[in-house]
Amino acid sequence: MKKSGVVMKLEDVCKVYRMGDESVYALNKVDLEIQHGEFSSIIGPSGSGKSTLLNMLGLLDAPSCGKITLDGVDITKLSGKELANLRGKKIGFIFQMFNLIPSLTVLDNVTLPAMIYEADPDEAKKKATGILKEIDMGERLYHYPNQLSGGQRQRVAIARSLINDPEIILADEPTGNLDTKTGHEVLKRFHGLHDEGKTVIIVTHDPNVAKITDRTIHVVDGKVLK
Repeated sequence: MKKSGVVMKLEDVCKVYRMGDESVYALNKVDLEIQHGEFSSIIGPSGSGKSTLLNMLGLLDAPSCGKITLDGVDITKLSGKELANLRGKKIGFIFQMFNLIPSLTVLDNVTLPAMIYEADPDEAKKKATGILKEIDMGERLYHYPNQLSGGQRQRVAIARSLINDPEIILADEPTGNLDTKTGHEVLKRFHGLHDEGKTVIIVTHDPNVAKITDRTIHVVDGKVLK
């Protein structure tokens, strides 16, 4: 059964960096609500603050001011350990450069996030194998990242993001290093995740990628345009 309502809320969120005597606002008083199960894109020019916004949504960075809640929990009041635990269980990340560990096999790369949270090794490998088979990577379980194409590595990154069964999937330029055909295949997979009830948010600079999502969040000069 799909959840409804607000899963994440940002209120008056800013991110300020000090550069000498100057304060630079990467985000400036951002208000944003993300609904359970929504399929959204974050788009904006280079330096607009869209990646900083994704980091806030992914609980990877703390705001300089404002409040962020996830399922009603004020994350700004959590300890580092509590925050990491919440992030690991609730959020799956997919990065533009894949961020796979070169010395680990495909299977071990996908299993790793589960092992961090002390999952049973046999159960984790069984689950990872099932996910990889679903995305046509079942014959590549014991290959290493340098033995894969860009599209295959992206599929492994998607599988890794799903191993802890997160409610929210965040993807940073997931098609940026892929050819057009492979990019379409990856985007089709995101549609499938959305259909399964997951909240999917994609950061992109490509208007064509943004068009496939149900909602586009425009970021300019650290602000979310209404």
